[in-house]
Amino acid sequence: MTEQSEVRQGPGRPRDPQLDEQVLRATQELLVEQGFQATTIQGVARRAGVVATSIYRRWPNKIHLVEDAIFALDTGAVPPPTGDIREDLLAWTQLFFAAATHPAARSGIPGLLSAYHDDEQSYRRLRERGEDLARAALRVTLDAAIESGQAAPGCDPDVIFEFLRGATLLRALTRGDEDGERFCRRTAAALVTLATDHESST
Repeated sequence: MTEQSEVRQGPGRPRDPQLDEQVLRATQELLVEQGFQATTIQGVARRAGVVATSIYRRWPNKIHLVEDAIFALDTGAVPPPTGDIREDLLAWTQLFFAAATHPAARSGIPGLLSAYHDDEQSYRRLRERGEDLARAALRVTLDAAIESGQAAPGCDPDVIFEFLRGATLLRALTRGDEDGERFCRRTAAALVTLATDHESST
């Protein structure tokens, strides 16, 4: 989760960005307060101070609305390479952990995963949404580390990305931000080992 998503464009008159922001913020608030199941289009409309039809003109159903609300949390910022692979991978771990532990994300992601259980196309979209920018940026960081000799020549950025995403998401969903700094440092250390170990990179 690092690429800021565009809210879905529906048919009809031009979109009102302020109304979109109100609806997405209301959705995030209700996810935190009431959970995924209890969050409804009607409830979001009441919280946002709009009519439900305005929401349906923008999002076809609750699932798409929740998806956009969660990905609207992304700032689009990724850690710039510093030349120190240990500090870089710690920054990446902290970024992913912060995104995954946001209360709205913790409430909404399990619901989306459940809703998309039998919908492979939507599940893939949920899984991959926002990944392209993050993967490319992490690859730049690791390529620089390889060039400087801080990472093994066979270091695979995609393997490290999957490890990072899976570890932070699972931890966030099961334990939230409990002991987060220690978790991030231990996970980053594991990522450094993965990046520098010649055997694990082949």
